[in-house]
Amino acid sequence: MDSILISNIEIVPGRRIVKHLGLVQGSTVRAKHVGRDFMAGLKNIVGGELKGYTELLQESREEATQRMVQQAKSIGANAVINVRFSTSSITQGAAELYVYGTAVVLE
Repeated sequence: MDSILISNIEIVPGRRIVKHLGLVQGSTVRAKHVGRDFMAGLKNIVGGELKGYTELLQESREEATQRMVQQAKSIGANAVINVRFSTSSITQGAAELYVYGTAVVLE
């Protein structure tokens, strides 16, 4: 089982769920970088995308998702359905990115 199907819906069209294995999750806590904060401050003046933060969030999503997938693999799943992302502030300048879903076995 090298790959796991990840879906944000509750079913996988054309596939039958043969076993529910339960909740799986992954998370990461990231702190802001001083250099990114400085550049974000400049962007606030002139407008535009905060690319440093966009990259930070993308890296965080990937890391949290990988942790969720590892957990799903460890319990024998070949898919994770109904996947959701959440964020929360941990302390000033740091946030948690959390991803969770239902591990299943598909035919």
